Amino acid sequence: MNQAKRILLLVGSAKLERSTSEVLSTYITDKLGEKGFESETMFAHKILKSDTAKDELMSSVGKADLIILAFPLFVDCLPYAVISMLEHIANNRPTSDDQKKQSLMCVVNCGFPEAHQNDTAIAICRQFAHETDFDWAGGLAMGAGEGIHGRELSEVKGMARNVIKSLDLAVEDLAQSKPVSQMAIDLMAKPLVPRWMYFIGGSARWKREAKEHGVRDKMWTRPYEK
Repeated sequence: MNQAKRILLLVGSAKLERSTSEVLSTYITDKLGEKGFESETMFAHKILKSDTAKDELMSSVGKADLIILAFPLFVDCLPYAVISMLEHIANNRPTSDDQKKQSLMCVVNCGFPEAHQNDTAIAICRQFAHETDFDWAGGLAMGAGEGIHGRELSEVKGMARNVIKSLDLAVEDLAQSKPVSQMAIDLMAKPLVPRWMYFIGGSARWKREAKEHGVRDKMWTRPYEK
């Protein structure tokens, strides 16, 4: 009997509640689970808290056939916790020639409406895979991640239709040990909503949250302006 393939999902969001990064990536692991894959989820900000957690990370990395790295964009790059986690993997990964074949892919989302804002972060992940002997399985980039805002894709409904199509295609590719297809990448990059609608919704949310925190009248304050 063939042993079930193992997935290690590394979530790079530091949100205590369910994040968009987690929603997108667990959709993949859940669907692959239906195809017989086994998966484990770890959170970057928790891994860095102890040597025991770091040891557990390396053990899980060693067992995985596919690693999925999911995170939000931070200033055109990966969050600090994700960078530190990848550095730890790189510094402790065995270099044996008979190491089993392993793949790495990433799922990145950002608050900007344009998915291409994630290009630099994906390039960093691709270079990491190259330097640590992982087969690069591709990267999915989504703009306007706040449109999802940690909600299940079934709850988001029509706005997430292209996201769901993209992830379904990616699942089929990964199940066959293939990199995610260009079609999946293109579908994920499609805008969730028109640009103008995203800005209006975002502005309304900022004003609502400012009011909830009692600072609605201070939104335009410039305390350091000379």
